[in-house]
Amino acid sequence: MQKFASWIAVLTLTSSLPVYAAAESGGDWPQWRGPLRSGTSPDARPPVNWSETTNVKWKVKIPGKGTATPIVWQNQVFIQTAIPRKVPAEKATIATQVAGQVQSNQTPRRRPGQGGGGGMRSEKPTEQYEFTLMSLDRNTGATLWQKVARQEVPHEGHHPDHGFASYSPVTDGKLVFAYFGSRGLHCYDLKGNLKWEKDLGRMKTKMSFGEGSSAALFGDTIVVQWDHEGDDFIAAFDTATGKERWRQPRNEETSWATPLIVKNGNRTEVVTDASGKIRSYDLQTGKPLWECGPLTSNVIPSPVAGDGIVYCMSGFRGNMLYAIKLGGSGDVTGTDAVVWKHDRSTPYVPSPVLTGNLLYFLAGNNGTLSCFDAKTGKANFEGERIEAVKGAYASPVAANGHLYVVGRNGATVVLKEGTRPEIVATNKLDDGFDASPAIAGKELFLRGRDSLYCLAEK
Repeated sequence: MQKFASWIAVLTLTSSLPVYAAAESGGDWPQWRGPLRSGTSPDARPPVNWSETTNVKWKVKIPGKGTATPIVWQNQVFIQTAIPRKVPAEKATIATQVAGQVQSNQTPRRRPGQGGGGGMRSEKPTEQYEFTLMSLDRNTGATLWQKVARQEVPHEGHHPDHGFASYSPVTDGKLVFAYFGSRGLHCYDLKGNLKWEKDLGRMKTKMSFGEGSSAALFGDTIVVQWDHEGDDFIAAFDTATGKERWRQPRNEETSWATPLIVKNGNRTEVVTDASGKIRSYDLQTGKPLWECGPLTSNVIPSPVAGDGIVYCMSGFRGNMLYAIKLGGSGDVTGTDAVVWKHDRSTPYVPSPVLTGNLLYFLAGNNGTLSCFDAKTGKANFEGERIEAVKGAYASPVAANGHLYVVGRNGATVVLKEGTRPEIVATNKLDDGFDASPAIAGKELFLRGRDSLYCLAEK
């Protein structure tokens, strides 16, 4: 469940912008929500028009299932997937029999007011899966290497609309990190050699909906947000060795949002979205800095930031959006640190896009688009229906003056960036799309339920 997002585009790089090594390049998409963690690639020039017979550079079938965004670094495309393997039950390796010692602090609990079951609860898995990181050739789609990080029978199931591989990988250009939650955090070099791996325990997700909060990378630190129905925490690890640098306990129900790491003046903040509170931590020490909230239940959209303001939102059983000044301390709820807030038309699954001073977001899981002035909270337009898009889990992306809205029905509507909804193209492919797009250079990558597409003008 993570087919969601967070981004910033065509911004002058300031001290409050999420900094990344490749942030000034349009040629890479190194992480969930792109080079600026905002859903935007400022220098990319992807196509506007395509079909199954037009502007498809390549199309390859990806084994297994996954709804995570692919990432792109130079000539490699990395993607995570979970491949089912039929094995005799007596030989199946259950999740508690994995390499390394699983930590035992993940006791499931039910918080006050929480139900313990429901009609959407998934069935317990009975077959093994190979939790796999793949590297594909960017020019041809051919598999360069394929590494099985873990093979086991998952301890719980997932919502039918996603799978066991809803996490996106992340790279710093030297190492690539495949995070599979209950199946561990794994570090490889770009040739596929395993450098280190770490087990973090087993999640017990709400209603057995499954997992999906991707790891966040900044410099030599990688951060994991572990919110579930057991003992929660956020932890940071050294990218070279896997050594744990710090860990802070949390008290939240299951969430699926990816942390946002953003440099703000002399400190770097790790901003986390969850139902009870939005929280910020110091990247160096893990010290809690400030909090605000609440959001709604089942938080999935990832935060985005620009010009010293972070935007946090959710949209299940209610709607809430906060625009919060970075750099605060303590509980900033109801203070002037909250620049503006909004309580309508916010997304359930898709993450927002921040491009310049325009904040775009979808309503619920449908193709209803809003655009707000990021600084003032004034609505440029709100709740505009994009008719061709029938259902939306994928997070929109932006590049070269265009916004891309991808539907579960295989349609992608391209709009001109601006204060009114102006459609410039409607494209349709034969696959359905729940994973968010990636944009790098002149290419747009769309991961469907069956295939990965690389789209580029010929």
